[in-house]
Amino acid sequence: MSRIGKQPIDIPSGIKVEIKGTNVKVKGSKGALERDIRPEIEIKQEGDQLVLSPKGTSKRVMAFWGMTRSLINNMVVGVDKGFQKKLVVEGVGYRANISKSVLTLSVGYSNPVSFQLPDGISADVDKNNVITLDGIDKELLGLTAARIRQVRKPEPYKGKGIRYIDEHIVRKVGKAGAAA
Repeated sequence: MSRIGKQPIDIPSGIKVEIKGTNVKVKGSKGALERDIRPEIEIKQEGDQLVLSPKGTSKRVMAFWGMTRSLINNMVVGVDKGFQKKLVVEGVGYRANISKSVLTLSVGYSNPVSFQLPDGISADVDKNNVITLDGIDKELLGLTAARIRQVRKPEPYKGKGIRYIDEHIVRKVGKAGAAA
């Protein structure tokens, strides 16, 4: 029995959910999201809640039950409140600039790196080189943040690079510390 899957999803006021077979559409004040769910999972709307139930008892179906519930819940939260990720650009001379939907990163390479933001993701860069990504699709937001971080991963000696704001980089001792 999935502990996550059996929990109902509360639908806030102003959110509309349409279920057609295995297709789920969620519309809210921030936008609309659509997803096809696995045929092993049955979804019903009961009042202001969505209830998911499995069609079978295999381990695979139970895993899909919990995952599907989380995905649909993220859709509901996304169109209602939205999601946000923050990245920090650390290093001497490292900068980030945003122009329309192109993020330009100067992170120690000979040329600046231009990163095209996908549709549905907006970014803002403040004076402390903190990149704030906003979007309604949690999966796309996380993927975009990971791709931006991939441009220059934080290194363990000085901590230079692009990291999540809540990420802790384990520092290593350099050559001078190893000799002593």
